[in-house]
Amino acid sequence: MEDGMERKYPKGMKWTKQRKLVYEILLQSVEPMSAAQIFRRAMELYPEENFAVSTVYRILSAFEENGLVDRDLWPEDGTVFYGLNRGGHTHYAVCLECHKRIPLSVCPLGHMRAMADPGDFIVTGHKIELYGYCKDCRKGSFSSGSDKE
Repeated sequence: MEDGMERKYPKGMKWTKQRKLVYEILLQSVEPMSAAQIFRRAMELYPEENFAVSTVYRILSAFEENGLVDRDLWPEDGTVFYGLNRGGHTHYAVCLECHKRIPLSVCPLGHMRAMADPGDFIVTGHKIELYGYCKDCRKGSFSSGSDKE
């Protein structure tokens, strides 16, 4: 966690040691993670802790109920990914080969807020994912003769 300083965790729930560890993993992650990825990371970082995958799922469910995480589905196989709700929103470019999620630096729909007609429909949010192949997967596919560009 932090070097000698106690982190202030969001209010509204009991902060057990395991919840704090899962929160720290999500806080350090630059992209959403599946429960299995979070579990593996917890085992790498905190091997002395007694974690079970079911514990990670229960923690993520509690986080979701309290608005601490956003939940997304991978369309190919239905895998659920969790990302820490950092107060804004992020869109991703998602690699179809390795499933890496690359955050986009700007919201592609940011300019459309002024174009909305509040009389017919009120927009409360949106989500955009772009699908394709990351640099590493494109590089590997070109060396094997595949054409992904």
